[in-house]
Amino acid sequence: MKRKKEKNMKKIKFLALLAAMALSVTGCGGDKADGEIVVEGQQGANPGAGGIDATITVQAEKTWMPHYEAAAARVLAENPNASIEIIEMGSFDVFDLIDSTDITNEDIADVFALPLDRVYGMAQNEVLAAMDAPAMAARIGGWDDFDAGLGGAFNIDGSYLAFPLNIETLIVYANKANAAKNGIDLTTPVEFSDLGYEEMLSVVHDAWFGVAFTNSIALNLLDVEPDGTFKTDLTKNFSELTPAQQQFFTSLFDYWKAHYAGATDLWDKDAAWGYVDASFMSGGPTSLRIDGPWAAPAMAEKTNGGADLEILPLDFITLNGNPLRHWKSGWGLAINARIEEDPAKMALAEEMIEEIVNPAYAESLFNVSGKILENVPVEVYQVSGLDDMSKEIIAATLESYNEAVSRPLFTEWGQVWGTWQNALLSWSATQPKNVEEAYKEVQASFEAMMSSI
Repeated sequence: MKRKKEKNMKKIKFLALLAAMALSVTGCGGDKADGEIVVEGQQGANPGAGGIDATITVQAEKTWMPHYEAAAARVLAENPNASIEIIEMGSFDVFDLIDSTDITNEDIADVFALPLDRVYGMAQNEVLAAMDAPAMAARIGGWDDFDAGLGGAFNIDGSYLAFPLNIETLIVYANKANAAKNGIDLTTPVEFSDLGYEEMLSVVHDAWFGVAFTNSIALNLLDVEPDGTFKTDLTKNFSELTPAQQQFFTSLFDYWKAHYAGATDLWDKDAAWGYVDASFMSGGPTSLRIDGPWAAPAMAEKTNGGADLEILPLDFITLNGNPLRHWKSGWGLAINARIEEDPAKMALAEEMIEEIVNPAYAESLFNVSGKILENVPVEVYQVSGLDDMSKEIIAATLESYNEAVSRPLFTEWGQVWGTWQNALLSWSATQPKNVEEAYKEVQASFEAMMSSI
């Protein structure tokens, strides 16, 4: 996902001074500091009537704020002595602060969102507090087996270091008008290798998208054995690869060769996305592309306001007969380790997390963030008040997620990103004459990577 920096940090404070509080956010009289909105409970209640007495801060992206405000209001209705301050900040800004300072920095919230692939590194740096995630899951409900999904992925060495926020995987976006012009039938799976080189565009040299293809033929980019030994298929000689893997690299080489001959920008790291976006516009040459559910608004803009847009699960595309499969990825909500020794703050943080991902408010969460809850069945989303396109996105995402493979989480996998991309981008400079020569560039890059792990 692309990093979205929020330069403006506004803090919106929720204060509950009394025992009962309206569940909807309403304004009250009183002085308000610049950049703050004070929300108070009903007057005259007994402030000592139970509940948690603590103050926490919670990070939220700009568009998430209404959902978080409502969640905080519900928490504070049950905890009249508590205070929740929501800090408007981009998620990656939080990570930059953690990397450049430390968790005692007050600009780093007590509760913040993080992607699945960040949890191992933060665990090693003791950034995250352990929470009672199974108990939280039992309270809000929706899981048959909490540990079988994101919940288990956030369990590091027996400690639950984040709570599932949303699932992520890739889906297919089709431009129906372009597909009709190109004679592509969108009612039956499409074979990638049968398409013209511009009819489906994918930035395969970016491993986030490339793994959708490599997973389809069980190509191991990097794995770690129980004894700590690292393994990859990409140090093997071409002749040692399986027939399906050899065929994959043949298709990949042919894809590059066609784009190189056509002088397109697909193999240009900086220009590729502009080329893909322009080509997918209605009237352009491209009918199919893969992206995440978060890309839907941009896809609608390129398809006559969504009139030409169709959304399909990832396995609608096959490569040499093998359905594409991405990762079971996602985001979680984590608690800053600095409050781990404060039971009241921890309890309030856990309650706030539960309300953010409360299945009863799944529609609200999706509307402000595009985030899809793991513990809400597709049938529930389908009968919600969401618009038809949102329902299609959710259905395609959940179907694709169910067919996806587990995402590698060990920190060393991070070296694959640059290794894969640099190897494939090198083809335009080395101009391999055949697939074996092209593969040797990949093999050399991964041999260098393995020597440094």
